[in-house]
Order: sequence, then structure tokens, then C-alpha cells
Amino acid sequence: MQQENITNQQSLVIIESMINKAKNQFSEHGHLYLLWGWAVFISSMAQCVLLYVFHLEKHYMVWFSMWLVLIYQIFYLRKERKQKRVKTYTDEIITFVWLVFFILMCLFDFLYAVNFEPDKHYRFIYPSFLVLYGMPTFLCGIILKLRPLIVGAIICWWLSIIASFTSTQFHLLTLPVTMIAAWIIPGYLLRKKFKRQTI
Repeated sequence: MQQENITNQQSLVIIESMINKAKNQFSEHGHLYLLWGWAVFISSMAQCVLLYVFHLEKHYMVWFSMWLVLIYQIFYLRKERKQKRVKTYTDEIITFVWLVFFILMCLFDFLYAVNFEPDKHYRFIYPSFLVLYGMPTFLCGIILKLRPLIVGAIICWWLSIIASFTSTQFHLLTLPVTMIAAWIIPGYLLRKKFKRQTI
């Protein structure tokens, strides 16, 4: 019986160490939060300038720069995977969370393109994307018990509701605010936490 208790205690220690290790690894990936946060922030602000200041018809072309960010992320994650000695169950869950997010984003783009109606399209595209942004952010915050991500996700959802009742002219401005709240601020906090844990 005593041996069983010792084994249980050792198991708890192992599980706790794996969770802490996963937190460290995820904190390091605060780099990706900052990467995408700043990329979307800059692109959305650039689109605002091109649309409302220069009145360019193809203002949306700035979003093609996201392909460069995606290519960089692929190489970055491949390098990280080679350097990572242990892959925890938490890592796998988070990977699937973001995979589902990516699939949903692609499906939303496809559905909007197939069922394009100018009035409905522009009125609902940004609120729906804000809902999507909140999903992986909230789940990762819950999984790793990181409150800034949870708060950022809730802000995404609140802004999606607010955008549904405001003019489409202001919808584009919700993206930079969302990026600051959901990805940029949490990204810097994650980086700070990771550096503090590795000292």
C-alpha cells in the first residue's frame, strides 16, 4: 500500500513536470502570437489607409502578405520540432486546436466566396472572423491556464457582437484592436514568463 502511494506521488510529480514543461514550450511560442498579431495588425491598418485615405479599389491585396508569414511559420515550426526533445500531450492538443482554427478559416473563406452577396458579405465577414479568432485563443488559455489569452478571446467575442451593430466602415478597425488584446499583449506576457522561467 505504501509502495502504491509512493508510485502515485511520483506519477503526480511526473505529470506536473510535463505540464510545466509544456507551459515553457508554449511560452516560447509566444513568438508566433507576436508574429501573427503584428502581421495582422499591420495588414489591417494598411488596408484601412489604402481604403479610406487613398481610396484604392484593390486595398485587400495587402492580405497576400500573410502567405509569407505562413511560409515563415512552417520553417520555424519545423526547426522547433527538431530541437524539441519531448512532445507532451498538451503540445498535441494545442496543435490540433490551431489546426481546427486554420481549417475553419479556410472553410469560412470558401463559403463566403461561393455565397457572395455584397451587403451580407461585408456586414458579417469581420464579426464572424472575430468569433473564430477567439476560439483557439480561449481554448489555449484554458488548456495552459493563461488568463491573458482567455481575456483576449472574450474581447474578440465582445467586439464581434459590437461590430454586428455598427457600420461596416468601422469593422476593419476591430481587427487591430483584437490583435492587440488577443495575441500581441499575451505574446509579450508569454515571452516575459518564458524568460523568467528559464533564468
